[in-house]
Amino acid sequence: MTQITAALVKELRERTGQGMMDCKKALEAAGGDIEKAIDDMRAAGAIKAAKKAGNIAAEGSIAVKVAADGKSAIIMEVNSQTDFLALQDDFKGFVSDSLEKAFAAGYSDAAPLIADQEPAREALIAKCGENVNIRRLTRVEGDVVSAYLHGHRIGVLVTLKGGNAELAKDVAMHVAASNPQFLDASQVSDEAIAKEKEIFLALNADKIAGKPENIVENMVKGRINKFLSEASLVEQAFIKDPEVKVGDLAKKAGAEILSFVRFEVGEGIEKAESDFAAEVAAQVAASKQ
Repeated sequence: MTQITAALVKELRERTGQGMMDCKKALEAAGGDIEKAIDDMRAAGAIKAAKKAGNIAAEGSIAVKVAADGKSAIIMEVNSQTDFLALQDDFKGFVSDSLEKAFAAGYSDAAPLIADQEPAREALIAKCGENVNIRRLTRVEGDVVSAYLHGHRIGVLVTLKGGNAELAKDVAMHVAASNPQFLDASQVSDEAIAKEKEIFLALNADKIAGKPENIVENMVKGRINKFLSEASLVEQAFIKDPEVKVGDLAKKAGAEILSFVRFEVGEGIEKAESDFAAEVAAQVAASKQ
């Protein structure tokens, strides 16, 4: 018998759209065989059809909410299989309701919200014929907290020490556009720097061949400094005024940027390739069931 792991339950849930406990019970009854579990669930009428691995929920929406006092905020991602569903009222309603519940309860991660919203999620799946998942949620607190939402696909939270909400929102807008990897150089790991150095040397092998060691070291140092300025938020040129670095912008306002969180729909999820015609056909088929 195959061990019933959390990963196995998660995979069955993603492929069938059924609840976690139902998936666990089905796997236990099938001895851990996920294909048999799917067949058994179909035979029992629990699902209309097995959602194969290609039906990955990698579209969806980002939602943000800032407290009235500007001292805390949450950001969350809810995924759907298609961007079409993400724009529909039923999906928007589920996202809004999930956001309000998470904010009211003070949740700092997605796990308790997923449990709370499981019945509503299953009802939405049954109605729309697509897989839907609450993927992640983060809560931040601070002296000054603000958010920026770019459409429904990118959201950012920024926390400042000092300053005001307008400044924090400007920084959040910059983060949405520039997608920095780190807050400042102190957060860049030695491994990241070593990797950047390795890439630079490999790409410029012909240019540095035969050059003195000190010249090569200066070339590498220049590349690393460029990498740090491009990857670190405080070193980036502010999108509204390229003559000013983001870190200097905050300092001039008597503020310090403490943290940022940036969510983009589907980042890190391996999305199966599909064409638009097939996507529309799948939606039409689902609506007729």
